[in-house]
Amino acid sequence: MLVQVALPVPLHRVFDYRLPVGTQASPNTSPTWLPPIGSRVEVPFGRQRLIGIVVAHVRESDSTVSINKIKSIHNCLDAEPILDDRLLKLAHWLARYYHYPLGDVLAVLLPSLVRQGKPLDILITHWRILPHITDDDFHPNAKKQKQQFDMLKLHGERGASEDTLLLEGMQRPFLKTLEKKGLIEHHIQPKQAPAPVKLAKMPLDLNDEQQQAVTAILDAHEAQRYTGFLLNGITGSGKTEVYLQVMQAVLEAGKQVLILVPEIGLTPQTRARFASRFSAEIVLLHSGMNNTHRLQGWQNCRTGHAQIIIGTRSTVLYPFKDLGLIVVDEAHDGSYKQQDTLRYHAADVALYRGLQCNIPVVLGTATPSLEHLKLVDDGKLMELQLLTRPGNAKPASMQLIDARQQNTHQQTTDDGARYDTGLTDAMIGAIRQTLEAGDQVLVFLNRRGYAPVLLCEACGWQADCPRCDAHLTVHYNRQNSRQHRFNSYLKCHHCDWQAYIPTVCPDCGSQNLDAKGLGTTRLSENLHAIFANPQTSKELYPIIQIDRDTTRRKDSWESIYQRINQGSPAILVGTQMVAKGHHFPNVTLVCMPNADRGFLSADFRSPEHTAQLMIQVAGRAGRGDKAGRVLIQTLQPDNELLLKLVKDGYLSFARNLLQERKMMGLPPYSHAALIRCEGKTLAATMQALKDAIAIFPNAHKLAVLGPIDAPMSKKNSRYHAQLLLLAKERRQLHHVLQQWWQPALALPSTKYLKMTLDIDPVGW
Repeated sequence: MLVQVALPVPLHRVFDYRLPVGTQASPNTSPTWLPPIGSRVEVPFGRQRLIGIVVAHVRESDSTVSINKIKSIHNCLDAEPILDDRLLKLAHWLARYYHYPLGDVLAVLLPSLVRQGKPLDILITHWRILPHITDDDFHPNAKKQKQQFDMLKLHGERGASEDTLLLEGMQRPFLKTLEKKGLIEHHIQPKQAPAPVKLAKMPLDLNDEQQQAVTAILDAHEAQRYTGFLLNGITGSGKTEVYLQVMQAVLEAGKQVLILVPEIGLTPQTRARFASRFSAEIVLLHSGMNNTHRLQGWQNCRTGHAQIIIGTRSTVLYPFKDLGLIVVDEAHDGSYKQQDTLRYHAADVALYRGLQCNIPVVLGTATPSLEHLKLVDDGKLMELQLLTRPGNAKPASMQLIDARQQNTHQQTTDDGARYDTGLTDAMIGAIRQTLEAGDQVLVFLNRRGYAPVLLCEACGWQADCPRCDAHLTVHYNRQNSRQHRFNSYLKCHHCDWQAYIPTVCPDCGSQNLDAKGLGTTRLSENLHAIFANPQTSKELYPIIQIDRDTTRRKDSWESIYQRINQGSPAILVGTQMVAKGHHFPNVTLVCMPNADRGFLSADFRSPEHTAQLMIQVAGRAGRGDKAGRVLIQTLQPDNELLLKLVKDGYLSFARNLLQERKMMGLPPYSHAALIRCEGKTLAATMQALKDAIAIFPNAHKLAVLGPIDAPMSKKNSRYHAQLLLLAKERRQLHHVLQQWWQPALALPSTKYLKMTLDIDPVGW
């Protein structure tokens, strides 16, 4: 008997191994001595030892290697499978559909500590106060330690688990300090089974549309029948309340619920909503966690300790003991598509997992992707519409501002020079009127930094990245003069290359260097000069910048969110981070100073993505009792796409795009595979793709476009070329790839180059 093992190596095959040395095999004995399928084993591979997953037991080897030369397993790490049959079937499906090595697929499914062979036992640290300790044992100056001590004191003599204390705001260093002082102690114990879920807060009343959606989803749950739902609800229509009321029935049946969110920033906010409704074990999973916490979360899902799981896209690959419902919130979002290694789409995988488990899957969004609308048309998704906001709330009205006919607001610097703020007088007036009424304003600009390019006005020199085909973004913070040197730099947002801002032009020596364009930092400074400067404004209003630069520190987003929800008048300046599911009840005005950029892109998907982003941002306005308004500043007010979106709404806009895609034979009416080649020279990458085309099957019915340069042909000092395959039927595409992809990888010209395959790419 041989054991087939999938190893984390880029080879499309599994490997045969004999049983560990000393294991006796007898044809009359039960095969219980075999390492279980789905367990980890440590095996020799070349000169190294690797940890792989047992995927099969076979009598004979398929390879031509002599049985005596087949190596033996070094060590069996698990007595029981860590991956059940469903998860192994998921891995095989992912390997087939995305044409990715099975061993590498399994490596993606497992946390890093599991791949390294660490034990899976969940041991929980509990902290408690020692019996003889009183408040008098603290020094009067140890205020922070006393504060942490009082938080632990609230849990009584039994104390609490470290996970619970950390969620309440305690800090691990203080726990260690208090332990060293002999004030508290810890002990380790296995994790206990969670208590049944209880309702902590009564549900809200539903309108007719919400009730119909809840009834349809619960019917599928009670019948234990897979059904994919597209919950198509306008922003603020109460999709979350639908999730909560469906979850109640699923959790009371003793099953787990998986909630996928597109961004890490949404996970604490989503957890707070669900924690206020349910008394349950809620687990957060995202890339910001360390390896230990990720392993604990993985185990909690697998053993059933986690009842509500909230996570980003990789969470859909986790093992679950008894999954009863999957919700994909903001299902249209592009961040659900993995852009490296295994290039899966989390919404597609969620639908497959729902089919596996015979459970409902809910894709919730205010702006459905064209692919999901096509699935509705094909009868593969059931559409549930929420077209009204609860109570008296109305959707925000949208208005175009023609920037060609409006004066752009000008400001004066300290030395008397005038500069353009990038905002029209009409938009400035609307912002001032909203602030004076006591409300908040959101100004959306999807471009972080100070300015997108640094330009020499004398010779035309531009600051370009030496490693990419891209301009360097200017990062400059005039308001923080103490750290001027550290806050002023040029940075490439593709490879993270950085440099100081030059004082003179490197080409001509001129000092006339100017930062052109508008980023969130510059826009914040311009608004600060107008609304937070005592010389120009009677009332001073805070300017809150929300982008990747201001939310990089731990807990920074939570502090910003609390500051916004205090409700005082303020101006929020943000990128697409503010567009996804956030609830700002006091925002009544949304301003978009640059609405033209997305409609002018060469990417055929750009109008769809731009419209989705604009509608999502517009949905942040008027979510409370007050009416909302959206001002869109444009240089192309007669743009047909923009007018269609503003006048008729997103669904009519999307249906028009669907008709265009159908006429042009583009996805979702065709199926695509994108092959990218990366190397040290562009000539080598182009030649490799040409050689790959030369071995293409003769009888194929695919459209082969390329090879051509990638949209960014040089990135991080590597050159990229691409090849696009389009097929009318998905089966045709995969049939050709099964014959062609592995021989293409084995071509001599691909040696030392990186070839990747992306099924259903989101852009090219």
